[in-house]
Amino acid sequence: MIVAGAESCDPSGVQPYIPPCAGYGALRRKEILQEGAESAQRRLFIEAFVSTGRVDNITMVMGLHPEYLTCFWKTQYLLLRMDGPLPYYKRHYIAMMAAARHQCSYLVGFHMGEFLQVGGNPEWLRGLQYAPQKLRNLNEINKILAHRPWLITKEHIEALLKTGDNSWSLAELIQALVLLTHYHSLASFVFGCGINLETDHEGGHVFQPPSPRSCDSSPASEDGVNSSSSADAMEEVEVLMERMKLLQECQLEEEAVTQEEMETRFEMEKRESLLVTPSVDIADHSLPPNVLCFVEDPEFGYKDFTRRGEQTPPTFRAQDYTWEDHGYSLINRLYPDVGQLLDEKFQVVYNLTYNTIAMHSGVDTSMLRRAIWNYVHCVFGIRYDDYDYREVNQLLERSLKIYIKTVACYPEKTTKRMYTHFWRHFKHSEKVHVNLLLLEARMQAALLYALRAITRYMT
Repeated sequence: MIVAGAESCDPSGVQPYIPPCAGYGALRRKEILQEGAESAQRRLFIEAFVSTGRVDNITMVMGLHPEYLTCFWKTQYLLLRMDGPLPYYKRHYIAMMAAARHQCSYLVGFHMGEFLQVGGNPEWLRGLQYAPQKLRNLNEINKILAHRPWLITKEHIEALLKTGDNSWSLAELIQALVLLTHYHSLASFVFGCGINLETDHEGGHVFQPPSPRSCDSSPASEDGVNSSSSADAMEEVEVLMERMKLLQECQLEEEAVTQEEMETRFEMEKRESLLVTPSVDIADHSLPPNVLCFVEDPEFGYKDFTRRGEQTPPTFRAQDYTWEDHGYSLINRLYPDVGQLLDEKFQVVYNLTYNTIAMHSGVDTSMLRRAIWNYVHCVFGIRYDDYDYREVNQLLERSLKIYIKTVACYPEKTTKRMYTHFWRHFKHSEKVHVNLLLLEARMQAALLYALRAITRYMT
């Protein structure tokens, strides 16, 4: 019998390996279970162990939100382990290519092992130049999807689908694009939550003794901030609560705003996002050889969608190509099962709420969740005609905007300082919730650009 609550790691196989520390919050297994929904978490951890032989740190941290983890697990299982147009070893190689764009050695290392387990050629692990040309042809679209998805055109799709020895079928390409966007976004989650390698991996963190703090504590309290800083952090919560209340009242009283005014507000927010950049203390990661070998053109990275004095692509109006009306139907037609799972995952994370904010309960958080989601889409150039972007400025303070933009656009530059300095009085589980919103909003944004290019190719 598998005992999910066991403390020790028994290599004989009767108990699942549970990593002692998973992220910035040093989230130990016992502490995670204290967050609630214990039976659901136990069941999910057991399922993960039965499927893969271990419970990795990503699963542990996502386990703070069991409803989401269920959707994530089903989607990733289908992408990697169920029938599909691509052989298993190519799926893992594509995952490595995607994770390497963001220097995510955690994911690259994991999928190297999986690649070999399913019969992949060890020679390919020496670098992209040792892989077949067909896989290498994905490099350009991988690079663009990871950093500047608005640049994808139907010509990129056409180049991959053209007849020849190394051409892709449309079904294969759809699966590859979903894998790429999945792992670009998952790299954001890994860096955003500070997830470390497990102790049984080379370079993994050392065991940390049990902490008296649980996930109910805030990062600020764990950093031992003084009483003055703690009071400031509590005041931030009250200010946010007041702003949400005022915005809700304004929505009831304000007369209809013209489309021109709504567009102006979006453009103002987009221009302001240019000024939202990490300070000089950003992490400086030198690419390890086992990651660098999968990256061509490493200097290519995120570039602000709107730069002063430059010609920019037109804003992507979400109403012109929506996930619900266009993206979902296309992906469901070409890769049937995954379309349904992606839609469920987007819906679950967008609507996920416990009606709490820090020490407050019974709170409607829909306005805050929508602001986070739409801000991620804003930095990728996507505008919602029916959304008032003043809400973003009212609800997301500067340190949170810096964190969101860093995690979504260049996650490898995320630091623990960024994590601890936004929402200082919020619980770790709430910050993980933010990261789930970032993961899915980013993935949907990239998918919309890619699927729109496929639609244009097909018409």
